[in-house]
Amino acid sequence: MSAADTYTVERSTIVRADPDRVYRQIVDFHRWPAWSPWEDVDPNMQRSYAGPAEGVGSVYEWSGNRKAGAGRMEITDTEAPSRVVIGLRFLKPFKSESTITFTLSAEGDGTRVTWTMTGSRTLGLRVMGVFTSMDKLVGGDFDKGLARLRTVTESPAA
Repeated sequence: MSAADTYTVERSTIVRADPDRVYRQIVDFHRWPAWSPWEDVDPNMQRSYAGPAEGVGSVYEWSGNRKAGAGRMEITDTEAPSRVVIGLRFLKPFKSESTITFTLSAEGDGTRVTWTMTGSRTLGLRVMGVFTSMDKLVGGDFDKGLARLRTVTESPAA
């Protein structure tokens, strides 16, 4: 597959907390509503969870309005406290599959969190790509999510 057939979106931030504390926020889908940038897109979004409470095999599915769409995430690999890999499948508004990887590494008095999404440029994404890039579509959401993750993780209640 050539680079033209794939896309990568990546953002990074420093969270003033140890990697284990950050890892716990990411490896448990039940914690995502506190920081995910997409949770407030549709106040009536339907959510369901399956599999283990956290870690490999844990599943999060959602269905919402036109902006929220519908899809499924499943944690496919973990390496505590440094990496969480998630298979992401969008069903609506268009079908696509991608891989999300959160990489955590100690840096200074905190943790560098890198959020990467890679996937194939499907026909639908190629058509959209005429008007915009995946980075423009979701990069800002990644920035928003990382800022929220930083706020939630740095708070005493995390």
